[in-house]
Amino acid sequence: MPLRVIGAGFGRTGTLSMHKALNQLGFGPCHHMFEVTENPAMRSRWRNFMAGKSLDWDELFEGYRSCVDWPAAHFWRELMHVFPEAKVILTWRSPESWWASFEKTLLKYYLTTEDRASVGYQIIDKVFDGRAADSDHAIATYVANFESVMSEVPPDRLLIHRLGDGWAPLCASLGVPVPGTAYPNSNSAAEIRKQFSFN
Repeated sequence: MPLRVIGAGFGRTGTLSMHKALNQLGFGPCHHMFEVTENPAMRSRWRNFMAGKSLDWDELFEGYRSCVDWPAAHFWRELMHVFPEAKVILTWRSPESWWASFEKTLLKYYLTTEDRASVGYQIIDKVFDGRAADSDHAIATYVANFESVMSEVPPDRLLIHRLGDGWAPLCASLGVPVPGTAYPNSNSAAEIRKQFSFN
């Protein structure tokens, strides 16, 4: 089952809402970090992959038709070549807004977890070169990812989806009707702090 949608946006850019939206539009199952943490088979494969073991993309995304969020989003370049028909969606919010959310949620997890072999810890460490707590460096990395996606993904394959954009641009890009229900709104900072059990 080839991927039809590849998410290139960092965690804390509306990726869980996009995950739910893609599932609702018929592009699921959609792969997300929570799929890794909650699916033992996926967790094992991704841990092995992050530890340097050789696994192909078909194994890592077996059974999925789309992907958003880390860890997949870090590999959007590779994935867009492996799946040349897939659309690329970059979920986006302002750098300052992203940092404020990241600092209160995923960064706290990164700084406090004792499980440094976890996929969550490993991917954050990799994305930010071990400097996730350095706000200037993290924001610069976030902006650099945006610029790379903009310059490397052909315009006819790319959608920039900002927080609050809702259904219309997403459905137009994917060529599907707009649902009669509200666009999903999930994974607030409070929700993720509760999930990872920190305040």
